[in-house]
Amino acid sequence: MSKILLQTTIGRNPDDWDISRFSLLAAELRAAGHDVVARDRVAGEDPVLSRVDELGFDQLWLMAVDVGDGLTPADAAAIARFRCNGGGVLTARDHQDLGCCLNQLGSLGLVNEFHDASVDPATMCDDVDTPTISWPNYHSGANGDYQQVLVPERVHELLRTDRTASGRIEWFPAHPHEGLVSTAGVPEAAVLAQGRSATTGRVFNLAVVIDGERGSDGMPMGRAVAESTFHHFADYNWDIDCGAPSFVTERPGSQVREDPSRLVVFKDYVRNVAAWLHSRVSVAV
Repeated sequence: MSKILLQTTIGRNPDDWDISRFSLLAAELRAAGHDVVARDRVAGEDPVLSRVDELGFDQLWLMAVDVGDGLTPADAAAIARFRCNGGGVLTARDHQDLGCCLNQLGSLGLVNEFHDASVDPATMCDDVDTPTISWPNYHSGANGDYQQVLVPERVHELLRTDRTASGRIEWFPAHPHEGLVSTAGVPEAAVLAQGRSATTGRVFNLAVVIDGERGSDGMPMGRAVAESTFHHFADYNWDIDCGAPSFVTERPGSQVREDPSRLVVFKDYVRNVAAWLHSRVSVAV
């Protein structure tokens, strides 16, 4: 099994999305047999993230919960070396510019698209209930509810499960304002799963994968997954009784509480991702 660094891009803050808000994810990865180091970043040059390529980790699950200052150049350079050495990376951001430190990560920055001030928000905003948040802000549902997963014609192995009649994972945790991930500019990127806005009906990407990318030396880089929101993995979205930071004002839903079986199926996705990122042999998507 893998040694996984589960890391946020902010310092410890109980009233923010610090690592304490991802305890259920850490527990799920550990239950799958992985060695998980879960931590918040340290101000300045982070002593772990800036040396992630030297410390024996196989995977980095990076919860990008900052407002732009979540990675130093040394952190970003170490993550690039980590992928060049075959390490697997998952990134998860959120609406508008939340987590835009990911822009420093080469192809992983390209697949994470953030706010563009030149675009008229009136033509792009899907979350109309929180006017302080601009696009991208795809409204897939309330925290504590589910959203249906749309898939390409060929179902990726990450979405396979034996717990449903269809043989695939059909539901993800929902969130009122998800970010934007795409395949633009990255030939090795592919759409993994899509959702549909509950307000406008727009289809948007829930996650994309990067597989088969090569470094400047021509050697295969580690696989990567980019999630449209970290709320797919937050404690609050798996169990609303865990609570949220005080700045979260949207009324939560109750679907996960009323039907936890769909969350059990979603946890197969978490396990699939951890197994897939561990593999250093690229296969076609």
